Amino acid sequence: MSSATRLYRVSFHNQNQVYEVYARQVSHGGMPGFVEIEKLVFGERSTVVVDPTEERLKTEFENVERFYVPLHAVIRIDEVSKQGAARIVGGSEGGAKVMPFPMYTSPDTTRR
Repeated sequence: MSSATRLYRVSFHNQNQVYEVYARQVSHGGMPGFVEIEKLVFGERSTVVVDPTEERLKTEFENVERFYVPLHAVIRIDEVSKQGAARIVGGSEGGAKVMPFPMYTSPDTTRR
């Protein structure tokens, strides 16, 4: 597959939702700790059925040439041969809950 025809599906967390977008270029970019995503690809407007989440993503990224996602927010990056629909999945769907990261608490050092 030549680099001009490569297509990537990128899934990442954004404000308690999971975004799934398709892009032609994905790299570590020039900012450490971030993934650079460029050349977003959306479905054709000629179809009769319009997906509201894909339309929302088109509007959100309308004038964006490239964007950066923090590395810890990326769920998965796949190189795919066929484009699907870009989508947003709510973070609370399927009963998922936000789980705090476990914190280690040291024993009380004031008592001796």
